[in-house]
Amino acid sequence: MYPIFRLLKGMRKVRGLPAMPATGTHISHHICWWIDIDPWRELNNGRTLTLYDLGRLPYAKRIGMIDAAKRNQWSFAVAGVSVRYRRRVRMGARIEMRTRGLGWDDKFFYIEQAMFLKNGDCANHALIRMAAANAKGIVPSATLAAEMGHHGPSAELPDWVRHWIAADDERPWPPMQDARA
Repeated sequence: MYPIFRLLKGMRKVRGLPAMPATGTHISHHICWWIDIDPWRELNNGRTLTLYDLGRLPYAKRIGMIDAAKRNQWSFAVAGVSVRYRRRVRMGARIEMRTRGLGWDDKFFYIEQAMFLKNGDCANHALIRMAAANAKGIVPSATLAAEMGHHGPSAELPDWVRHWIAADDERPWPPMQDARA
């Protein structure tokens, strides 16, 4: 089940915080609860993505992305994600999540997120590509950025992000056309 009450709590916490630029860093704190774990009593990999939502949506509120979407009746979609898992997150662990925007291209905003454990170790790191959408399809990123008050070009995306974009562009779609049942 989606942790809607945790999301509402996170959104309430950012209500009084100042707005920040799209490339700013939003920090949030979370706990790995019993409903977040797998049979090995550690954070489930699917739930990791859900917890990243709990950091990304308050970040989106602080940068003006959610207000822009409401004004224009847009929705958001995650269009790709890559996660590196490096440390186990055990039940009861306290997590500091850092969320920041890296920039955008013509269609997508690129956001990086990381979970840090109490001892300072980075448990996992995600690169997320997301888009605003309306009934006609994807809203150009420059349009979304302008609605958020940013009228200049995007910050230059880091090399590792551009390499990820290029690698993803080479993946066949639809996938597994040569697979046999």
